[in-house]
Amino acid sequence: MSNGTRSNGLLGWIDARFPLTKMWNEHVGEYYAPRNFNFWYFFGSLALLVLVIQIVSGIWLTMNYKPAAEMAFSSVEYIMRDVQWGWLIRYIHSTGASAFFVVVYLHMFRALLYGSYQKPRELLWIFGMLIYLVLMAEAFMGYLLPWGQMSYWGAQVIISLFGAIPGVGEDLALWIRGDYNISDVTLNRFFALHVIALPLVLVFLVVAHILALHEVGSNNPDGVDIKKNKDSNGNPLDGIPFHPYYTVKDLFGAGCFLIVFAIVVFYLPEMGGLFLEKPNFAPADPLKTPDHIAPVWYFTPFYAILRAIPDKLGGVLAMGAAIVVLFFLPWIDRGRVRSIRYRGLAYKLALALFAIAFVVLGYMGLQTPSDVFVGLTATRWSQIGTTIYFGFFVFLWIYTFFGLEKTKPVPERVTE
Repeated sequence: MSNGTRSNGLLGWIDARFPLTKMWNEHVGEYYAPRNFNFWYFFGSLALLVLVIQIVSGIWLTMNYKPAAEMAFSSVEYIMRDVQWGWLIRYIHSTGASAFFVVVYLHMFRALLYGSYQKPRELLWIFGMLIYLVLMAEAFMGYLLPWGQMSYWGAQVIISLFGAIPGVGEDLALWIRGDYNISDVTLNRFFALHVIALPLVLVFLVVAHILALHEVGSNNPDGVDIKKNKDSNGNPLDGIPFHPYYTVKDLFGAGCFLIVFAIVVFYLPEMGGLFLEKPNFAPADPLKTPDHIAPVWYFTPFYAILRAIPDKLGGVLAMGAAIVVLFFLPWIDRGRVRSIRYRGLAYKLALALFAIAFVVLGYMGLQTPSDVFVGLTATRWSQIGTTIYFGFFVFLWIYTFFGLEKTKPVPERVTE
């Protein structure tokens, strides 16, 4: 019996018991995607790649990590100094955390560029936002685990924000900590959530996100529905099979990404204190507060929004609203076209201003409130950025709801 016959026989045996070939054809081999995908369509597959990197590297780290307040910091040092290739695994995981947010933020910006949240992809966007929310929780839980100074005090500050909620705030903060202060109990529950509960939720949401995507079909830079024009076999005229065309393209993108990723891991793992803060190289000390407490860079835009509001409760509400408003984007934007290629000039300017404001907020969140930049304090810049951030959604609703947008004609077929 030849190898080919043996292989086919094994595949047939599996298919009779599990829909392996059917799943491959539905989601890869015979799934038709628009033929005009560009650079911006790399980041979805890269997010999946980073998720795999984080899960695999995380498993290896847990083999030598001790989730106890007395041993957590020293176990991380042991991984870095004594475990064979432990330093590499730790740097891969810490760099992967930042890389995850880089590709996710770019993936979300792509959706804003091409209207990938509009009908019929509202649920797809909701799943994506839930992934982002769980990812933030996952990163926050993992941030405490090294038990360094910034890990400890950053968690202390963030959890204390829940105490500002009227009525239930203090009880909620106590429930999250499991104690009256950040302690061994907090570390243990954060470890359990970080390595078991949240990854399971994250994987489930990723699968739901992909299934929802393949049900409604992928959007494209023109925002044209490729299902409208089909050939005699029922295949979209403007589509091509995902495999081998986009699997090859995604492999090329993954290769380029891994080169950059490796450069960071081997030469810039701390990224000047952005990925691994200097205070975190000292063990947590409840009696010594760092000079400046700030979260990791991927949380700083929302931290800046929090600090922009003088009132603590108002800041917490504004920070929460900054995330919640993104869930309602499909209903805020009533635009008649999807792609920025055919949208009005005002939308293009507003989106550019929104992106700049988000970056400025991220930078200001890393600074002390009194630092001065171009004649204004970091707090004042944060207030300006916060106004622009929320102003974008207000403008978008007024601009599209009242039909003020002047759009360009959208082609019937996708363009090259």
